[in-house]
Amino acid sequence: MLQGNRYARICTHNKDGTIHAMPVAYRYLNGQILILTHIESRKSKNIERNNDVTVLVDTVDQPRGILIYGTAEIDYDNIYEKAPTILETAPPVLGMPKEKLERLAKAYVDIFKLVILKITPKHITTFDYSKYDVWHNFVETYLR
Repeated sequence: MLQGNRYARICTHNKDGTIHAMPVAYRYLNGQILILTHIESRKSKNIERNNDVTVLVDTVDQPRGILIYGTAEIDYDNIYEKAPTILETAPPVLGMPKEKLERLAKAYVDIFKLVILKITPKHITTFDYSKYDVWHNFVETYLR
């Protein structure tokens, strides 16, 4: 599921104790979730203050998914080299030739002043409500 989905939601802690949740394109690589974001984004600011995060990867058509509780670090190094690997799974650039993707990634990093959020999982849990009879009964009764 982590390799197949294109979007996730990352949740960080706002200064006032509320949760900031945002949809993001991501890449799962070497046991980490990698996200490109603006250096001045709310996500980045929140992580500088409190690096505990939650990432939700779920499906639209079925009520199932993965919750990843982890810690995030902001990576400022070698963004130009790393960005194409993260971007290549995003729907707007799927199948784009490598050379064009690299040019796009460089422009994207420059224009938006990007950094990489590297989330290391501490705890991973899954859910799948579709395995319960009550879900199937609900779908059959109300959604068909």
